[in-house]
Amino acid sequence: MIGDLIHRIEKAPMKFPKVTVVLVSAALLFVLWDQTREQPDPIDASRLTNLRANPVELSAAVDWIFTQIPDFCSDATGEGSETKAHADCVKKAEARTSTCRRMLYDRFPTVVASEAVFRDVSLTAMECVVPRSGLVE
Repeated sequence: MIGDLIHRIEKAPMKFPKVTVVLVSAALLFVLWDQTREQPDPIDASRLTNLRANPVELSAAVDWIFTQIPDFCSDATGEGSETKAHADCVKKAEARTSTCRRMLYDRFPTVVASEAVFRDVSLTAMECVVPRSGLVE
């Protein structure tokens, strides 16, 4: 019986994986398209000053907040950017950005239209990427 199954498997022609080739090709085309399209300009702090009149998307605000990680680490460690403690802080914070980004997107609206919402997003993001629990000043 097992010999019969092996004989059938050996004689069965192998089919060309058309679906797999199509899916992989589509994925490669998407990656190439994404890399060649124009990237948005990075947001600067002046864009975040009058949010009531000029709201910003949450993703842009979070991107700007995460560019401030070295400053957060300087404040948290109390040391300059040349120290090992600062470098470790930045490395750990950057490792947490994807988790923190997901949490922020789940917790806040997609458009930041007030200074109060931006403050809440900023404080929540800072606490997530550079936790300071137990710090007594």
